[in-house]
Amino acid sequence: QVQLVESGGGLVQAGGSLRLSCAASRRTFSSYAMGWFRQAPGKEREFVAGINWSGGSTYYADSVKGRFTISRDNAENTMYLQMNSLKPEDTAVYYCAANGYSYIVVDPQRYRYWGQGTQVTVSS
Repeated sequence: QVQLVESGGGLVQAGGSLRLSCAASRRTFSSYAMGWFRQAPGKEREFVAGINWSGGSTYYADSVKGRFTISRDNAENTMYLQMNSLKPEDTAVYYCAANGYSYIVVDPQRYRYWGQGTQVTVSS
C-alpha cells in the first residue's frame, strides 16, 4: 500500500505560480510512475502531467504544456508540480496518483493509489 499526501494548494491571482508537492509513504515510490490529475466542479477528473519511475520521461496535457513542470525526488519519496502562468481555468482540486507501473499512463482508471487532493483556486 502506498499513501500519498498532497500539499501546496491555495488561492493565487491569474499569472501567478504555485508549487504542489506529493509525499509518498513507501520507498517503492521510486519504482512507480506518477501522475497529477485535476477535477473541477461538474467536470470529470483529467490528466495533467505524468512522470516515469526515474524522472527521465515526462508527459503533459496540452492545456498545461509550457506552463507546468512535473518532477520527482526519489530519495525524498516526493513528487512536485510547478505551476506557472496560472489561469482561472486551472482552478480545480489537484490529485497525485501512482499507477503501479514504471511507465506513464494518462487513464486515471489505471492508477492504483491516490492522494486526498489539494484545492487550487486562480482568481481573475
